[in-house]
Amino acid sequence: MHGPIALDPLALDLIGTPEFQRLWGIRQTGFAHLVFPGANHTRLEHSLGTYWVAGRFAEHLGLDPDSARAVTTGALLHDLGHGPFSHTLDGAMREVLGHGHETESRARILGRAPGDPTIPSILRRHGVDPGDVATLVDPGPRRRPSGLGRILHGAIDADRVDYLQRDAHYTGVAHGAIDAVRLLDTVRVASNRIVFAEKGRSAVEGFLVGRALMYSTVYFHKTVRAAEVMAQAAVERQPGFPESARPQFGWSDGELLVRLGEAGGLPAALVRGLTTRRLYKRAFGWREVTPRARRRWLRLAAEPSERRALEDRLAERLAAPAGSILLDLSGVEVRGDPAEDWAEVGIDSGGRVSYPFRGPGPWEALVHRPPADWPVSVYVAPRWRVAAARLFARDPSAWP
Repeated sequence: MHGPIALDPLALDLIGTPEFQRLWGIRQTGFAHLVFPGANHTRLEHSLGTYWVAGRFAEHLGLDPDSARAVTTGALLHDLGHGPFSHTLDGAMREVLGHGHETESRARILGRAPGDPTIPSILRRHGVDPGDVATLVDPGPRRRPSGLGRILHGAIDADRVDYLQRDAHYTGVAHGAIDAVRLLDTVRVASNRIVFAEKGRSAVEGFLVGRALMYSTVYFHKTVRAAEVMAQAAVERQPGFPESARPQFGWSDGELLVRLGEAGGLPAALVRGLTTRRLYKRAFGWREVTPRARRRWLRLAAEPSERRALEDRLAERLAAPAGSILLDLSGVEVRGDPAEDWAEVGIDSGGRVSYPFRGPGPWEALVHRPPADWPVSVYVAPRWRVAAARLFARDPSAWP
């Protein structure tokens, strides 16, 4: 995609670590391959691509060699903490570990994750401070990224420039075909912010359009979401949860499926459904929710145990086994990455920077376009789909 990628000695040493090689076994787009069969690319490929894009950012921004090496190293290691099937288990990870994959990446860079801490020793051997790289990768929820950090955490950053192109290519969906060459050619720095020259404005606008459409077309496709809520349920409903799930976020996709398949019961049944593509079906849901209802669903999303209890009460009303009904609340949960602050994306026209994505208008509407067409979806095991649609359509009292 990017052509040959030249690796410096530090990158070569990092790529050879077990922590990095694990990324071969993690699909970049989770379960998207069940809808888009070509989507079998991995987090390792994406990490290499992000390394390359970060290098081009550094080159066009005129960074000094030490800064350039720090940001490209952060780009290479930014996804070390992803669990199996990428973002699929983000919710379960937060419930079990109390944090997301960014914090896990930080732990691996600092040598605080279980296993042999090879990465920090390699960084030090090459004269790089692991703490500096960890902060670039995970600045923390209350800290804004530094000037360098914006290359990895911004509305238009190295991570997104790579994955939108890569995911569009492997899924065959043209919406993510952004003009990365033009973006990188027109990137500038103004007042410690990354901006783009006026001649790159159309590429910036195309990036925004591609990002919005890829979310609704690929990442939140209803069938992809069906598989993801099934995988999440398999983890959440295994014996001994949550403690039994702690080591699983360091596994590969294949390890997770094999071991959950050996667990028996509902997790094994859900895994069989995933591996034979007998997926749950969306039987009911809401395209629009009132502000009051949204707050109610968000409270439920914040308490996964209560959400599971509701799922089982609904299954009981249907006289179906526990786990036959699964709720997908991603449409009310996801409000965009805080790093994607499009109000701060500037266009430099002859030394004067404007911010065309601030304030009301069509671009603001696109920035805040919901990633999912259905804020709340109810997925049901195929056997119970018709009965569930009939029951809950005529009995709204079943819902919180």
